[in-house]
Amino acid sequence: MNAPGKPQRQAVPPVGRVVPPSGFTARLTVFSAGAMALLAVFALALSMATGRLSERWSDALARTATVRISAPASQMATQTDAVLRVLEATPGIASARALDTEEVQALLGPWFGPDLPIASLPLPQLVELVETEDGPDAEGLRLRLAAEAPGAVFDDHARWRRPLVEAAVRLRVLGLASLGLIALSTAAMIVLAAQAALAANGQVIRVLRLVGARDTFIARAFVRRFSLRALSGAAAGTAVGMAALAALPATGDLGGLPAELGFVGAEWLVPLLIPPLAALVAWAATRAAAFRMLGGIR
Repeated sequence: MNAPGKPQRQAVPPVGRVVPPSGFTARLTVFSAGAMALLAVFALALSMATGRLSERWSDALARTATVRISAPASQMATQTDAVLRVLEATPGIASARALDTEEVQALLGPWFGPDLPIASLPLPQLVELVETEDGPDAEGLRLRLAAEAPGAVFDDHARWRRPLVEAAVRLRVLGLASLGLIALSTAAMIVLAAQAALAANGQVIRVLRLVGARDTFIARAFVRRFSLRALSGAAAGTAVGMAALAALPATGDLGGLPAELGFVGAEWLVPLLIPPLAALVAWAATRAAAFRMLGGIR
């Protein structure tokens, strides 16, 4: 029994009942988390697919090179034999062979079509060579080729490898930057939603303070509710994004270029990190917004 005339202390409601379970702030939080998670899945997929493509091209060109022989038709066979002799005697070259007409047709087919009249065109002779791990002395090889076959030009594909490696690095940086922007946008929208919810429930917060609720308790209620909303929205957005990528048709190779979009193998586990990361961003953003707003509500 309470003493006569002493006001009774109200019971503080459970933490889950402090924040309204529905309303525009709930829909905004779930929608924004889902949309940003969907964008994050696509950003990850494109970044990884492009990175695989660049690495594949770079690996394919890393130990291959070509010699292009431009000479009159009467001298083509002689210079080709001279080039092959030089390459066989050059340290750092594992093998070398001259491409035949059918192989040249296959190389030019994706660009000019299968009906290109190879025989009637003054195309150079191509010699494909495979380098060892150490590779040849490029400058020395160029000098020997110039002496033995004046129409031969050595191309070690360095001008092709360098842009591909740089592109792969930049794409990964752009992917990380995109994910950072997505996280910041998610945090900003959740902060706006949390501030709106706190402002709309100012009277409720004052009553809770009268019955003994501390700001830590009130903030924890908002943080918990908005974190769960962000988690559920991000999980839905991630599921939709992964399903959309899985539903893409298998395109195989397009013009000799691999067309693998989406994730491959263990990469499918990476998007599963998006929902917990979204919940963590929501937790930090809502906690900061809640304490800032509660300090202004009297």
